[in-house]
Amino acid sequence: MARLGYCALEADPSKVRPNSAPQPRQAVWMHREVMKLVQGAWRSGKRGLACFIAITWDTMLSPVDARALTLAQMRERSFFTVARAKTGRAALATLSPYSQALLAAYLGPVQPLNDAPIFRTAGSEPGPKGGRRWTPVPYTKDKLEKDFAEVRALVFGPAERRQMSDLRRSGHVEGDAGGATPVDASAKMANTIAVSNRLHKTYNPVNIASVQRFDEARKVGRGKLKG
Repeated sequence: MARLGYCALEADPSKVRPNSAPQPRQAVWMHREVMKLVQGAWRSGKRGLACFIAITWDTMLSPVDARALTLAQMRERSFFTVARAKTGRAALATLSPYSQALLAAYLGPVQPLNDAPIFRTAGSEPGPKGGRRWTPVPYTKDKLEKDFAEVRALVFGPAERRQMSDLRRSGHVEGDAGGATPVDASAKMANTIAVSNRLHKTYNPVNIASVQRFDEARKVGRGKLKG
């Protein structure tokens, strides 16, 4: 613009307006806090939410990917195979023994169809004065966020504002503190966090060994973070 005579070179109009783009979120959950959320959800009757939180924490899937998990995607009761909604990239979503046991307790003898979403609302029974019975249904985005907010307030009070989406970042913080490599982080998160080009995605496909290395690094990092 200065060369066209519209402004002086040292008075670039593009610098007059501040950049209003919001800063990226930095909030992090500690492991002990996530376990409190899981326990709070389970004890309050929201067992589908409790399993969702535990499995999202282990797998580091985004909420939209975790919400859509089905039994058809489960392998050996220890991990899920997932094509991520955002990137389409394959993910191996590994579970800890704790989450495996929690999921088994949640499902019980009556399990959903293989292609039906696993995580469901609590439902409700008629009260003393009657009323309508609500059967459990697959979680929607809005209902999941509402129930999460209720449990968060129950466990940590109404001033707490950390979100479900912060679980994924928190897992990466653990892995990074434990010495995980960028390649292992990329395998675990099913994205191109290691490098942002298509060749890495093509020639370094996700593999269980890399994902498990990241899981082990998270345990080391968890100890360093005292979480």
